Amino acid sequence: MRKIDYIRISITDRCNLRCVYCMPEEGVELLKHQDMMSFEEIYNLIKALVPLGIKKIRLTGGEPLVRQNIEELIKMIRSIPEIEDITLTTNGILLEEMADGLKQAGLSRVNVSLDSLDENKFKKITRWGNLEKVLKGIDKAIEVGLNPVKINVVAIKGFNDDEFIKFIDFAYYKEVQVRFIELMPIGESDEEAILKHYPIDDIKTLIETKYKLEENTHIRTNGPAENYNIVGAVGSVGFIGALSHKFCSTCNRLRLTADGRFRPCLYIDKEYDVLSLIRKGASDEELREFVQKIILGKPEGHNMEDGWGNQRRKMSQIGG
Repeated sequence: MRKIDYIRISITDRCNLRCVYCMPEEGVELLKHQDMMSFEEIYNLIKALVPLGIKKIRLTGGEPLVRQNIEELIKMIRSIPEIEDITLTTNGILLEEMADGLKQAGLSRVNVSLDSLDENKFKKITRWGNLEKVLKGIDKAIEVGLNPVKINVVAIKGFNDDEFIKFIDFAYYKEVQVRFIELMPIGESDEEAILKHYPIDDIKTLIETKYKLEENTHIRTNGPAENYNIVGAVGSVGFIGALSHKFCSTCNRLRLTADGRFRPCLYIDKEYDVLSLIRKGASDEELREFVQKIILGKPEGHNMEDGWGNQRRKMSQIGG
């Protein structure tokens, strides 16, 4: 059976931004509070699955920092001795004011989604965003020790490809890892003109016209990034090629939606309702057997290059 030691848990489908490749600007159908997993249900499920080898948890959304009292959930997860790593992916809008509390609660580190360092472009891609708040949030995360702070940059041809070098300049003087991520064809945007794929290999070639990169196999990561040191820099760079460099055979994760559905693959539209089992009083052993069957059925690959298809969910509802 494939080794799965990492669960990405969406704790809310709500978000304080509307990034064009993730959510429509209006008409988003949100879950009712009672339909989302409670912190206690998440905690008990993680405890039940630890014997399967689960060691790493990532909290996602929507935007996880809009879920009230998220620090309490982090404390609960941190109390499980077998969990080695608790991370969180955020858009950074609330990070400056919350970073210290997150660190004290037991969060290991953060990933910040940031697709442009230009205020006008940032507002265009996020629709509602404030770049200054995000940059201050990154600085605060570094200050309190949520390291390494990773900056997730979705590479979009014709939109932010003129900023790839600027992001490396940013990492040259700041203790962050910039990670370029290939745009996945999820079909959420009504602004299709800006959503164009830019291959990871081409980004790396572009960066190497200015900077020397050295492969780094020691950067701590839960995922598929190819990591490099930037010679002479404080920070580093990573590349994630979901389309051009498929990593399905080494995928070590499951995804859990905010309403308690396991997805063995981001792309493949197949879900397994664990929340109903929990609320019917399933034992820990029954939950483990349920998840073991999901792991056995985890697909060997995806056909994401063919498009998002007739997915029932938007990216914000899955957790990325």
